[in-house]
Amino acid sequence: MSASEKSPRRVGPLIAWLVFVGMLVLIAYAGRLSGAETPDDVAYQWSSSILGFVQYWFFLVVIVAIALISRMELREAFALRAPRSWPRALGLAVLALVVIYVGAFVYEQVLSLFGDWSATDEQGLVPQGWDSSRAAPFIAFFLVVTLLAPVVEELTYRGLGISLLEPWGAALTVIVTGVLFGAAHGLIVGFPILAFFGIVLGWLRVRTDSVLPGIMLHATFNGIALIAAVSGA
Repeated sequence: MSASEKSPRRVGPLIAWLVFVGMLVLIAYAGRLSGAETPDDVAYQWSSSILGFVQYWFFLVVIVAIALISRMELREAFALRAPRSWPRALGLAVLALVVIYVGAFVYEQVLSLFGDWSATDEQGLVPQGWDSSRAAPFIAFFLVVTLLAPVVEELTYRGLGISLLEPWGAALTVIVTGVLFGAAHGLIVGFPILAFFGIVLGWLRVRTDSVLPGIMLHATFNGIALIAAVSGA
């Protein structure tokens, strides 16, 4: 039985979700094209963590409201259920993480052919080194980036987004949610790899029928990036 035969098409909630995500994309690119630069020490500023905390909780309120108007149970709407098999899900998550790293490496090599471009530097969230005098704000930033952000972003795209789009076909769902996830970061050089990241996570969500492995992978990826940055790796 196909996904479209399993669940009804909820057009109203889907439009609401698309409008919300579309606004995130517009705001992100408006900020990027305005020429505003991200401070080099954003990970060491209390304001970064506070803003991120407020922002993600606002996002969570919005997507829960959309889920409620869809008349789906929240656990169903966000795929907050155990995978069909945890060993298989963890194996797929490890595979997905490897694919993401390989994809990022290949993309960085391609970028190097055209100049000194870096998707990581464009986003500007990864610190350039460790500053022990500002450990407390960094820890707060680390918690937002490795816990709150992955949970809310996965619930938004691979949770509710896939649940609402899946009746139109799994392949379309994975691609659309991945592309919108990438675009919502407002990057230009980094857009392809972020979209690829989102597509791989969407594939993982569909294969495991759960948002939980994707949250774990996303949190792991973000945590490794921050730890590697401050350790000089």
